[in-house]
Amino acid sequence: MIKFSIGQSAPRVEDQRLLTGVGQYTDDTVPQGTARAFILRSDRAHALIKNINLEAARKANGVLAVLTEADLATDDIGDMPCLTELENRDGSKQHYTAWPALARGKVHFVGQPVVLVVAETLSQASSAAELVVIDYDDLPAATTIDQTLEETAPQLWDNIPGNQVFDWHLGDEAAVDQQIADAARLTRLRIENNRVVVNSMEPRPVYADYDAETDRSTLYSSTQGPDFILAPLAQKVLKIEPEKIRCITGDVGGGFGMKVFLYPEHVLVTWVSRKLRRGVSYLPTRSDAFASDVHGRDLVSHIEAATDINGVIVALKVLTYSNMGGCLSNFGPYIQTGSGGHMLPGCYRMPVCYNRVIGVVTNTVPVDAYRGAGRPEASYLIERLMDVLAHEHNLPVDEIRRRNFIKPEQMPYTTPLGNTYDSGDFEAVMDAAMAQADWQNFESRRQQSAAAGKLRGIGMSVYIERCGGGGGLASRLLFNDDDSVTLLTGSQTNGQGHETAFTQILSDRLGIEIDRIHIVQGDTDITPPGFTGGSRSVPIGGSSTLQAADAAIEKGRSIAAHLMETADTDIEFTNGQYAVVGTDKTLHLFDVARAARDPASLPPDTEPGLDCERDFTSEEATYPNGCHICELEIDPDTGIVSIENYLVVDDFGDVINPRLLEGQVHGGIAQGLGQALQERTVYDDAGQLITGSFMDYEMPRADTIPPIKFSTLNIPCKNNLLGIKGAGEAGAIGSPPAAINAIVNALKPATGLHHVDMPATAQRIWNLLQAHRYQQRA
Repeated sequence: MIKFSIGQSAPRVEDQRLLTGVGQYTDDTVPQGTARAFILRSDRAHALIKNINLEAARKANGVLAVLTEADLATDDIGDMPCLTELENRDGSKQHYTAWPALARGKVHFVGQPVVLVVAETLSQASSAAELVVIDYDDLPAATTIDQTLEETAPQLWDNIPGNQVFDWHLGDEAAVDQQIADAARLTRLRIENNRVVVNSMEPRPVYADYDAETDRSTLYSSTQGPDFILAPLAQKVLKIEPEKIRCITGDVGGGFGMKVFLYPEHVLVTWVSRKLRRGVSYLPTRSDAFASDVHGRDLVSHIEAATDINGVIVALKVLTYSNMGGCLSNFGPYIQTGSGGHMLPGCYRMPVCYNRVIGVVTNTVPVDAYRGAGRPEASYLIERLMDVLAHEHNLPVDEIRRRNFIKPEQMPYTTPLGNTYDSGDFEAVMDAAMAQADWQNFESRRQQSAAAGKLRGIGMSVYIERCGGGGGLASRLLFNDDDSVTLLTGSQTNGQGHETAFTQILSDRLGIEIDRIHIVQGDTDITPPGFTGGSRSVPIGGSSTLQAADAAIEKGRSIAAHLMETADTDIEFTNGQYAVVGTDKTLHLFDVARAARDPASLPPDTEPGLDCERDFTSEEATYPNGCHICELEIDPDTGIVSIENYLVVDDFGDVINPRLLEGQVHGGIAQGLGQALQERTVYDDAGQLITGSFMDYEMPRADTIPPIKFSTLNIPCKNNLLGIKGAGEAGAIGSPPAAINAIVNALKPATGLHHVDMPATAQRIWNLLQAHRYQQRA
C-alpha cells in the first residue's frame, strides 16, 4: 500500500488510465445511434446575409434538422453573453456586441456559425450542408488594430463608434505626466504581442442527450469546469431553469484558458437535442478549431518610461490597443484590464504608473484568455523595456534590473497599480539563474559561435505574476462504506495532474493509502461549483481540500475520544490513527468513520458521519516569480534559430509535487517559445485566416524545444494554507521576453537593432539581416 506525502515527486495517479486508453474524453461518451451535427460556418469576414436557401438541404437523405438564426428567434434563444462590465475613462460603460449562436443578419468573422445541420450520420449532415446556398453582400473588412482604427475603417457594429469597445485606465495619469516632464531621460517603445491560436490537443467536442420524461438535458463537453457554462447557458441563452441541464466534463486534452467559456456549439447542440428529443453530438475538425476556438494575445502597446540619470525608473506610462475580434467573448475585455493590467510594474519599484487599454473590434475570431491571460503580455512589455533601458543607459541587463528591483526587506510591497506582493527575492533568483547559465563566460561562447559563422545571443527575463487567489473552489470530502474517501472538487483537470495533487494532500493529511482516495470532478449534479483557471486549482482548491480533511479529523477526534472513553484533549492523530496519549489504545480513521454512521456510537449532540465540505477563500493572490535565461545561435544565412541553453529558476513557495511542478513549467515554456519564435497568425485583407492549418501555422516541435534546466529558490507564500504559489502559467510568462531578448542580443552587434517583434521567425530574422546588409552596401 502506497502513501504520498506533500513534497514528494509522486508519479501521476491518472496516467495509468490515460496511457492505457481507458480515459473518458467527451467523444468517448457518445453512444452509437446518436444524431450528428455539422455547423456551416461563414466563409466571409464581414458581410450581410441577404438570403439562405435551405430547401435542398432539408430534403437530403438522413437529415433531421436544418436551422438558422430565425429558428433561434422562434424559440426565444438568447445571445451568448459577455460577462465583463468595464468602466471607461470618462465614467461611461463599455460597449457590447451581440453574439448569437447562429449569425443574425450579418457575419463578423470567417468561421462564425451560420447554419446548423443535423442528420443521422456526420456524412449525411456534411453532405446536406453543401446544398445550403447563402447569398452574401460583402462588406469591407478590418482585421488588424491599425486597420480598424483608421478614419476610413468600416463601422463593424452600429453601436460601437470608431470600433472602440472600451477605453479603460488604471493609475495616476497626472502624476505620471509630471514625472515624465521632469525626467532626465524618456524612453519610448512600441511593442506588438502577436495573436496565437490555442490548438489544444483535443478540440471542443460537444454531446447533448435529452430525457423527455424529466425534460432534462445532459451536456457532455470538453471544458475547464462545466459549472461555469451551466448558468449562462441555462438562464441567459436557453432561458430555462439550471436544474433542467446537467453538465459533465470528463478527461480533457488541454484547455489553456480557451475552454473556460460558453461557445455557440454548447448552445446549438443542447438546443437542437431538446428540439429533436434525442442525443446529438458535434465533433469539430482541426480546421473548425482554428476558426472557432477563441484566440489569444493580439495587442499593440506604446510605452513611455521616465528614468533618472542612473537608469532608475521614476514613471511608466503605457497605452495598449487590444484586439477583441469580431464578437465579445465571455471575458475578452477583462484579459488586458482586470487580469493583466495591474501587473505592468513587474518586479520593479516605481513611484507612479499609468495603464490605459483601448479594446477594438475587428473581423477576426474572438479573443479571450490564453495561458497567463494578460500577465504574459504585461511581463513581456516590462522585460523588453528593461533591456532597452539597459541599452540606452549603457548598462548590463542585469545591472539595470538590480537598480530597480523591489527588495526583500520591502515586502509586503504595494505597487502603484494596487497589487500587494507578499514575498520574493528577485535579485537572488536572478543571481542563481545567471550562475547556472555561466553568464560571465558568455562572451567567449559568442566568439566561438562567430568563428563558426553564427550569431550568438543571451537574454533573460525576471517575471512576477498574480494568480491563485479568491475562492469558489470548494472541496467536499465523503467517507465511503468500503473504507475509502471520495473528494468532490469544483476544479477541473485539463491534463495538469489535479488527481495526483489532491490525492497527495489527502494521503499526507489523513495518513491513508492512495488507492483509498477517489477524486471526482466535472459533474454539476454532484461536484461543487468552480472552474480551472488562473492557477487556482491547488492554491485555492488544495487549501479547501486541506480544510475539509482537517475538519473531518477534528470531528473524528471527539468521536474517537467517546469510543475510547477519554477526553478529546487526550487524543492525538497521526498517520491515519487516533491514539490516546501515553497508552497503546488506537482507532484507525476508518474505524471512527464507520462508528460515526451509527448514532448510538456518537457523543451527545453530534451529527452522524465525518463528511465535510470547505470553501477556502484568500483575499490576496499568490505571486510566483522567477528568472528565465535563454542562450541561442542564429544562422545568418537562413535566419534559423537554435536554442543552445535554456534554464529557469523559479520561486513557487512550498511545493506539493516537484515532478508535476516541473512538467507545468516545461509546458508553459514550450508555449511561450512557440509564440516568441514560431506561431504566426495571419489574416489577409479580405479577412481570410491564411494560417488556418498546421501546414501554415508553425507549432513548437520536439526539435525546436531544447532540454530545460529547472530549479527553484522558494519563499513560502503567506496567502494560502499550503504556502504555495500558482505555477500553471508561469512558464508561458517568463519565456517570450527571455527568447526575444536573446534574439536582440544576437542581432545587435551586427545590425544595431534594439527590438524585434514576435514571432521572430527565421524569415523575419533573415529579412532584418538582409535589410542591414543592403543598408551597409548603400
